[in-house]
Amino acid sequence: MTAPGNSPLGPPLGEPVAVTAGQQDWARVREDLVAHGTALAYAQLSDLYKALPEGEELRTLLGRDWSRFLDLSHAEVRDRYAASRVLLKHAAGAVLGGDPSALELAYGPTGRPYLRGCDQIDISLSHTEDLLLVGLTTRGLVGVDAERTDRPMYGSGLGRHVCTPYELVMLRNLPEPERNPSLVRLWTLKEAYSKAIGQGMHFRFTEFGFGPDGKPVRVQRPDGTTGTGREWAFRTFVLDSGYTVSTAVYDAGFGTLLDTEITTMLDQDCVEAITEALENEALENEALENEA
Repeated sequence: MTAPGNSPLGPPLGEPVAVTAGQQDWARVREDLVAHGTALAYAQLSDLYKALPEGEELRTLLGRDWSRFLDLSHAEVRDRYAASRVLLKHAAGAVLGGDPSALELAYGPTGRPYLRGCDQIDISLSHTEDLLLVGLTTRGLVGVDAERTDRPMYGSGLGRHVCTPYELVMLRNLPEPERNPSLVRLWTLKEAYSKAIGQGMHFRFTEFGFGPDGKPVRVQRPDGTTGTGREWAFRTFVLDSGYTVSTAVYDAGFGTLLDTEITTMLDQDCVEAITEALENEALENEALENEA
């Protein structure tokens, strides 16, 4: 399977950057965001677990996600949740030039994360097995997804439930060794696009599709006709660690921002509102601790 990388459709995009929260030089991620308007970063969850803070430090870093973290009963699920939020905040803090613990994650109606008060930057998150993937863009919208390239999909008949008629024909015409990795590619593209538009699994995957690998990629209707234009960019990369990574970027016409510092991105009224909310939360927590 080929990885087309940059194509004549949509804005360019650099390859995913391997990082470790709090320990890696994030210069490459910042450079990609400035140069392309979009940046991708990934980390191994097994490495992140070792670097996770504990106690009050973790509580401060998770912020409002702390209560969700405590509600998770399974230790592995709890650690995965914490690692994903920590990496997402470190990524955002790196490109915004701010303290990760001062950034607040919020969630839309479908659970899509966003940075409260930083509406000029969009974020997306994906994790599977030992990989955690983060996408950031200042162009408009971004969605990312990752799967093991060797995940068995085609032989299980999953294609009938996630592919358009055009895609099924396309897969059947491929040499047998290429069918499964090609279906994995289609799956990750569909996931990335659905996340970018805020639909998640609510948008039936049989209602839209993508063309063959190695060519400029656009969303297609079930019959294979083009459904999107140059405002969308889709890229697929195959990591050396054996994961297929796809991203969807919607270019709203903002162009690339040369200055992504948080002091520039944040509206001052929003800064004051967030500061006041955090101070009130700290006072409430202190009062509860005193009562206890």
